[in-house]
Amino acid sequence: MAQIEALLFIYGEPIDAKKLAKNLGVSEADVRTGLAALEQELTRSERGLALVEDKGKVQLVTKPAFSKMLESITKQEFSESLTPAALETLSIISYAGPISRADIEYIRGVNSSFIVRTLLMRGLVERATDPKRANSYLYSTSFELLRHLGLSKNIDLPEYQKYHDLVLHMHDELQQKDAAQQAIDLPPADATIPAEPSSLSDAPDQQAASDQPQP
Repeated sequence: MAQIEALLFIYGEPIDAKKLAKNLGVSEADVRTGLAALEQELTRSERGLALVEDKGKVQLVTKPAFSKMLESITKQEFSESLTPAALETLSIISYAGPISRADIEYIRGVNSSFIVRTLLMRGLVERATDPKRANSYLYSTSFELLRHLGLSKNIDLPEYQKYHDLVLHMHDELQQKDAAQQAIDLPPADATIPAEPSSLSDAPDQQAASDQPQP
């Protein structure tokens, strides 16, 4: 249940049980059981999230009871200038887009669903279905942003190629580090487990022998 909740939180978009099962390495039946348990857990009054299911897909959302509070926060976001985190995210999308939210978060190292959603609502970025993955989206700068900047296309951004290559290099470097770390964490294929003593008395006998005074 906890793994499903974590995956739904980081994914941020509607996702079907089949994809959940694939990512978690379990059966769809196990996912259904976990979703039912999570839905029951989220009904508790002290929980701020709810599970919504529509057309075979599920998503974590905030409870309607908090809509006014969240609406106030959202309006405040629109009335203020972009935060450093939002500017960082917008820069990544501008120079590396079209890019998935998972890759944005991979580069930034933190969950970016709220920031990406804010940029979408502000009309600064737009999203389109990933042609390679039907259930995923790719984010890129909007025409409105380019018009506001007086540009006709992304490559007209200052030093576009330099920062485009830099962001992609950073992403590739992070992937290589993760792969190397996973290789370290995994035991080698030919690793063997040391043999246990043939009987429980073997080790004590050896210890007792070593305790004997030497002539």
